[in-house]
Amino acid sequence: MMKRDIEQSAVQVEPVAVPANPMTGTAIALPARPALLSRMGWSAFILALIVVCALAPLLNLVVPQDSMFHLSDYAVALVGKIMCYAICALAMDLIWGYTGILSLGHGLFFALGGYAMGMYLMRQIGRDGNYKSDLPDFMVFLDWKELPWHWTFSDSFLATLLLIVAVPGLVAFVFGYFAFRSRIKGVYFSIITQAMTFAAMLLFFRNETGFGGNNGFTDFKRILGLPIATPSMRMVLFVLTGLSLLGFFLFARWLVTAKFGRVLQAIRDAESRVMFSGYSPLPYKLTIWTISAVMCGVAGALYVPQVGIINPGEMSAANSIEIAIWAAVGGRATLIGPIVGAFIVNGAKSWLTVTAPEFWLYFLGALFIAVTLFLPNGVVGLVKKLKGTQK
Repeated sequence: MMKRDIEQSAVQVEPVAVPANPMTGTAIALPARPALLSRMGWSAFILALIVVCALAPLLNLVVPQDSMFHLSDYAVALVGKIMCYAICALAMDLIWGYTGILSLGHGLFFALGGYAMGMYLMRQIGRDGNYKSDLPDFMVFLDWKELPWHWTFSDSFLATLLLIVAVPGLVAFVFGYFAFRSRIKGVYFSIITQAMTFAAMLLFFRNETGFGGNNGFTDFKRILGLPIATPSMRMVLFVLTGLSLLGFFLFARWLVTAKFGRVLQAIRDAESRVMFSGYSPLPYKLTIWTISAVMCGVAGALYVPQVGIINPGEMSAANSIEIAIWAAVGGRATLIGPIVGAFIVNGAKSWLTVTAPEFWLYFLGALFIAVTLFLPNGVVGLVKKLKGTQK
């Protein structure tokens, strides 16, 4: 009986063998690809799926408002917004935690996705605006007679979905190609990403660009012809955001456990050795950079209908820096850590901006300093360390 158990155990951990090295005559054993999630991980994932798709809608739409178990519309909107931020933090972890590239411009991709969705929502207002015109109110106010060329497909939901992915992805691809091809890295890359975001913010502030100037887009009324300010629509957006977050988490996990992810981590740790081994870092860095930007664009598109506004302020340097803080607080190169960090930081922000708004920025700065000095691996790293000491 014991012999059979040992044989079965040996089969389960057997490495993947490749042909022998002709120079040394020895076989090279490659590690088998790890499971997408552990048994506990799948349990937590299914639990999160149940909470997002069943428990939250039940507590918000079915449980009476006077019940202590009722989930308020404010809580639904807040958690939905934080889940959008968590997608951005997850995207940051792929590019910073696993590839070693600190971006201070991801707020731009978030805003581009938001503006693509905002343009569609503005067209959905129709003649219900203040000026009773087919044009958005800000265009009527500026005495515009027709839509600009970049609003051509804004009345199509399918075209909007395509633009949400294509615009951030294309901007990231073009920028990343020239930056990575020039081998710009480290603090220099962080500075030019921040400069790119700041330049885009100044561009969107201008009224003649056709993006609403400093006011941006607001006063949304419908999506797909349905009222947007109803509890049921808010819950639909909440569920879609939760499913997107869970889906992106699985996708990111699949990426980092594959050979592609191992190459990314090798680039992070020793890019020159990767090049010496025959791999070109450019396609790997460019691919993960573009994927990360698209994830932020989707997050921005989900954010706008839930919050009800999008303006150039979303492109501010502070917003991009906050995305990096969420990833650092939760724990880089963990995937789950940035999600936890987004919930911790933004939960604290929502509470402090109500109870002590003047101390919020001081708290954020102190938090980042404390994490840098005492928790270099973030909250998730601390938990893993405590579990290790308990064993």
